[in-house]
Amino acid sequence: MRRLPASSSAAKRPSALTETLNLHDYPATFPVARALRRRIHFRLGPTNSGKTHDALIALQNAESGIYLAPLRLLAMEIRDRLTDAGIPCNLVTGEERVLVPGARHTASTVEMMHPTREVAVAVIDEIQMLQDESRGYAWTAALVGVPARDVYVCGSEAVTQPCVRAVEAMHEPYEIVRLQRLTPLILETEALSGNRYSRWKLKKHLQKGDAVIAFTRKDVLTLSARFRQWGFGVASIYGALSPEVRRTEARRFNSGEADILVATDAVGMGLNLPIRRVVFSTTHKFDGVATRDLNATEVRQIAGRAGRYGIYPTGYVNAFENDELRHLEHMLTTSDTAEIDRLPITPNLFHMQVLSEVRHCGRIGELLAYFTERVGIDSPVFETAALSVHVEQGHLIDMHAPSLPLAQKYIFSCAPVSLDKAHERDYFLACLNSVANQKPRALPAMPDWLDSTSPKHLEDAENLSKDLSLYAWLSFKFPEIFVEGDTVPMLRARISRYIEQALLTQAGFGDTSKELLYGYR
Repeated sequence: MRRLPASSSAAKRPSALTETLNLHDYPATFPVARALRRRIHFRLGPTNSGKTHDALIALQNAESGIYLAPLRLLAMEIRDRLTDAGIPCNLVTGEERVLVPGARHTASTVEMMHPTREVAVAVIDEIQMLQDESRGYAWTAALVGVPARDVYVCGSEAVTQPCVRAVEAMHEPYEIVRLQRLTPLILETEALSGNRYSRWKLKKHLQKGDAVIAFTRKDVLTLSARFRQWGFGVASIYGALSPEVRRTEARRFNSGEADILVATDAVGMGLNLPIRRVVFSTTHKFDGVATRDLNATEVRQIAGRAGRYGIYPTGYVNAFENDELRHLEHMLTTSDTAEIDRLPITPNLFHMQVLSEVRHCGRIGELLAYFTERVGIDSPVFETAALSVHVEQGHLIDMHAPSLPLAQKYIFSCAPVSLDKAHERDYFLACLNSVANQKPRALPAMPDWLDSTSPKHLEDAENLSKDLSLYAWLSFKFPEIFVEGDTVPMLRARISRYIEQALLTQAGFGDTSKELLYGYR
């Protein structure tokens, strides 16, 4: 087995602080995993290659196990799969704990990995998510620390090299099985609108089994409404929808009630859907900083959902315009190997407490920023993650709850919230204020419009669903403040039913982003 070099010129030199924080040996912070003599089984390949299926068979046959998912929705799907196979299975996410008496299997989101609860088999799905700037560290922790005798690592080839280096550094045996697509994937030669986009050309070229991909909520809703007006049954999936609603929409498409699916790139993350053809409405997306071209990993993950094995013999890929088709061709034929050499790691509460003592500072934002920018790790395998989102969240916490204990500030810095969305930011601050003032907080009031059939409150319902999600997450951290956590599932179901009905009748926004930008009609 190849050994790693003792040092890396790219790595920062260690310091006394690094030694104090115990960062010189990140794997040692997971003692149960280190004591197990784990075996790592890589199952790598494109979508529709059967890699996760292979790992799930091992999980089903094991006496105990855990599945680590990138999304709550995917954890729910695997829980259902194991349950249907007669295997009792828990569901553990940041928002819920559904524990089945006697269950020795658990489906979980990757952030909820339990580093001290030993199992026979673990499955880590979508390992290429290591590239994700805000969440990649969770896959590092899972790869290094999940306490299972056999660990199945599933995903694309994008991050194979840094993962193998990490496994070799831990002196754990591993195997790599590379799988090929089970159905061919064909890029069609002419875009739906030809050289120049025209919405009227689309109608005659749309087909049953198409999944049309857009990258904003407004575009998904606009295209969904338009296709319905053209006589198609349509299902819609986008990020603001709760997992419950996404499942309902997926069932409508699976059953044939909906002819066409209109969705964001959420479909590229494990949803099993009978898609014959993936059609990109655009090849650009806003990544939180700027609008950019889709990269090779994104194109492959999304396009690869076409031609589901066992339903269609071939998958097809297309776009609205020929220029976009050429970009897809380039991305599908170029390497999608990630440009990361080392795996990201993030500080825990212990690190923050040590830094707080050393720097005589209780401001979580400042401590997170210092850790990211100044704490060196002398390792050819690991590096401190870019924690810009958490740092921003930390500064906001310090501003609005300066007297909150550091441990509680740390919890809030990890809360799942999008601060760039005004409603989420405001509700986050309201919850923070409740903890700072030690005042119990009730669930948001349910508005009268939830009983209506009008779709005009769709966005309000999505925001309300987000509030419930944050409340549920916080109820496990501060049960004495968020005292109505047990009521969340009932209210979420009520909101989901409203959203599902609204999706069937909403009228969209007239024009898509592309049409407004270029004046297309």
